[in-house]
Amino acid sequence: MSEKKNFYYICGLLAVGIALGAAAGIMGKPAEGSRPSADTQPATAEPDTGKEEGGQDSGKETAAAKVAEKGTGITVTKADDWAAQFPNQYETYMMNNDNSEVVEYTEEHPYIQRIYAGYGFAKSYGSARGHTYVITDLTSTGRPHKLANCFTCKTSNFTAKALNDGDSAYAMAFEDFADQVTDPFGCFHCHSNEPGTMYVTHTYLSDALGDDLTKVEAATLSCGQCHSEYYFDPATKATTFSYTSLAGMNPDDMLAYENAIVDGEGNMFADWVDEENGIRKLKVQHPEFETFLGETSPHGSANAMLKLTCADCHMGETKADDGTVFTNHNWTSPLDNQALLDSNCSQCHKDLKAEVEKIQGEYWEKVDADAEQLKALNDQLTAAINAGTIADDKLEDCRMALRSAQWYWDFVFVENSNGVHNPKLTAHCLEQAETFMTQAADLLK
Repeated sequence: MSEKKNFYYICGLLAVGIALGAAAGIMGKPAEGSRPSADTQPATAEPDTGKEEGGQDSGKETAAAKVAEKGTGITVTKADDWAAQFPNQYETYMMNNDNSEVVEYTEEHPYIQRIYAGYGFAKSYGSARGHTYVITDLTSTGRPHKLANCFTCKTSNFTAKALNDGDSAYAMAFEDFADQVTDPFGCFHCHSNEPGTMYVTHTYLSDALGDDLTKVEAATLSCGQCHSEYYFDPATKATTFSYTSLAGMNPDDMLAYENAIVDGEGNMFADWVDEENGIRKLKVQHPEFETFLGETSPHGSANAMLKLTCADCHMGETKADDGTVFTNHNWTSPLDNQALLDSNCSQCHKDLKAEVEKIQGEYWEKVDADAEQLKALNDQLTAAINAGTIADDKLEDCRMALRSAQWYWDFVFVENSNGVHNPKLTAHCLEQAETFMTQAADLLK
């Protein structure tokens, strides 16, 4: 695997744990009902680490995540407000600044300039880096932003806005909300204003899972709030998931779900329409949550022999100089955590790094090859339309085949583990992409 692609992997795994924000760091819990506002001092409380003195596990079970209440006038307690009370967690949170490098994917993978043609990601698509940079990256990207829904996972302020105002927040103009940002991705996303308590503050997740919400570990739900596939509802512009239960949380059913969204003129939902060939295209967004929890996932599925959470691999326990054991809030790849590899992963994996390199090498070989074929088929369809050589009865079938092929290819291309979270699901998606591309190629003959 090339050095650059290895960098993608490290950045990708950072991104998977990143949505935990300050999530699984078990910090002290204020008295029940205490919700300090942004302009108040945090209540003093001893950190509740789930450990007895000496750093031993107290045996306390992980509690299910709470769901934030809507319309309560909640305000944001910024990450900085907790620094004095929880110095270890805050210090490691700020270490995410060290992950500052950005790779421009449109240059590293030129084929996406054609595959995403007509959409913002064809113009600017930077790799993941520390989420302490999210507002800088959002406002400086080369992609245009029309609505405030682009802030959905970027700032605690928008999370609170959506909780208080409902769907109207998503439809605000981007610039009208930009000056309201005071806190980037921080503690609020995963703890609300109660350190030590795990919250789902992005209620589109709880809406999508319904009764199945309690079946998912809180530390994974925290990631799933942002590292997931979503679309913006055509009517309300609200961030929305394309499933209503765990059973429907797979790429096949999710595609069917989005295909079933039709406007008043009978047009199938699309994130954008390719102006060169008329394909109504879908843009998949970093579906780590759906991939990790997929039924063939080695560590995330309900039937996994060893079930883990995102935090188990991307946030390790650390002992401070004074002996305090706390959850590290510097989100890293498990491959960069030698202590974790030695004490945990090595029990089942003889050489995890070598395994990952093999999976990702095979992944990139197939992803790149399929992308080149997808690019070529887009160009062939455009040429056929311009030349009038494709019959009307074949045109829509060809467009639909390429829409489906791109969905499945994109589902793995933008999933930040590069095949590692769920190799079998990755293989399924690429096989589906190839099947649909074969259909398109036959229609173009």
